[in-house]
Amino acid sequence: MLIIPKIFDSSKVIAAQSTRQGGVSPAPYSSLNLGMSVKDNQENVLKNRELFFGKLGIDPSHVTKSHQVHGNHVLVVDEPVTTEGYDSLITNKPGVFLVVSIADCTPILIHDEKNNAVAAIHAGWRGTAGKIVSNTLALMKKNYGTEGEDCKAFIGACISYKNFEVGDEVAENFEDRVKRFDEAKHKWFVDLKSANSLLLEEAGVLRENIEPSNYCTVDNNDLFFSHRKEKGVTGRMMAVIGIKKSNA
Repeated sequence: MLIIPKIFDSSKVIAAQSTRQGGVSPAPYSSLNLGMSVKDNQENVLKNRELFFGKLGIDPSHVTKSHQVHGNHVLVVDEPVTTEGYDSLITNKPGVFLVVSIADCTPILIHDEKNNAVAAIHAGWRGTAGKIVSNTLALMKKNYGTEGEDCKAFIGACISYKNFEVGDEVAENFEDRVKRFDEAKHKWFVDLKSANSLLLEEAGVLRENIEPSNYCTVDNNDLFFSHRKEKGVTGRMMAVIGIKKSNA
């Protein structure tokens, strides 16, 4: 049902990424679809969310989520809200949980251990190219005094380097060190995990404090929804992070 990052201090934060398993939705959304934006039955989605958040001990009314637009805008969250237009959420309020929705794009969770602030980021190729990670850490610094060296980060399951085949119009947005051209296919391949990891490092996050998931949503389609593998007809997963109230 979920992946728990090992990098975070579990006494301070709750963090996880859902899988597609352990829910009630029928195919093609089988089975733990957490997304309302697909054609799944709403009651199924609500039950799945109850199962997922319940497993983590999170009250769904304490969750903040935004309708994502594949941009690079960051929202400062002081209380649980449902909004739109933001692909990154930050808070330093205990008991407020930040959620992003994914189905191939890269989820990134960050915890500033010194100032006890967190971020949840949805980084598709546009968000990655738009340096949403950099924007997030810059706003965390402005609001909470966050420095990269005080942070730990989890880069969750997403489409892998070998499966993220793109055209020139996408590849031109990325540095050579995170892409390669396949002569046989006449296509580019982009490494979203590495691109976002480099952005974290550029912001001062130590490499040993970054935990990249080894899972690929395409290769591990039995465990994860994949928009590309399933040709757009699939469910959505979530990644969540929040500060435990006991550490207020």
